[in-house]
Amino acid sequence: MPSRPLNTQAINNNLPTCKIKPSAFVYVALACEAKPFIEYFRLKKDQSIACFAVYVNDDICLTITGVGKIAMAAGVAYTQALFASAQQPVMLNVGIAGHRSEEIGNLLLIDKLEDCDTGRRFYPPLIFTSPCPTRGLQTHAKPQTRYHPTHLCDMEASAFYETAIRFSTGELIQCLKVVSDNETSLAQNISPQWVTRLIGAQLHTIECILAELTKLAGLLSSPELPEFNSLVSCYHFSATEKIQLKKLLSRRALVKGRDSLEFDDATAQNGKELLRLLEKQLERMAFYL
Repeated sequence: MPSRPLNTQAINNNLPTCKIKPSAFVYVALACEAKPFIEYFRLKKDQSIACFAVYVNDDICLTITGVGKIAMAAGVAYTQALFASAQQPVMLNVGIAGHRSEEIGNLLLIDKLEDCDTGRRFYPPLIFTSPCPTRGLQTHAKPQTRYHPTHLCDMEASAFYETAIRFSTGELIQCLKVVSDNETSLAQNISPQWVTRLIGAQLHTIECILAELTKLAGLLSSPELPEFNSLVSCYHFSATEKIQLKKLLSRRALVKGRDSLEFDDATAQNGKELLRLLEKQLERMAFYL
């Protein structure tokens, strides 16, 4: 992963103009992972884009980033700048991963991400009922010959999430992995054709997850929450704090619904304290999900 923050403004200055504004973005490392998506969703390659292979329709943008964390981070940043939208997009990383004992072909939703090179950990919020099991995943810079006792292993997911969180809210960012190898069927046996079949067999479930995330995104882009104007009239917020307040209220509406605000009888003295109370409340909600 790059050690410096991504300069999205510099990226924007050298981008072609895109008229299509997809609401969902899928990122894969390999062309064989992309093939079933391209056929299933009837995606067309954008010939104006040379940096990455990008396939689109009116709703979905799929990017083949290449293998590894740097390639994934660059692909996510580039396409998000390219298709910049005022709305928070759905972002999904799909690919193969190894696991010690999981059955080949199983689809798993990632609930914990660990970058084994930096030590960073991420916990994608899950606020819908997953149609497939959830697992933890470790991302490594190099292929691994030993399996973790419980976690999946790949080479891109942590970089995907760490970059994607700059462009959307965590509830709309998820990773899905199809088990490609285990202790009885090693990674050396994997072929591109085999990967395409494994991903293709799970497309219906993946489509269901995309639909759930799209519904959540619709809540975020709906008209402004009435609580926002009420709170702004009671507390002083800077421009940056107002943006943060909108994001926290939207996340709260996703998690708990549009009921009245409650702060456990705590009284905020100013806008900063109110934001901290909302953050703590969301952390407690996420813990009990």
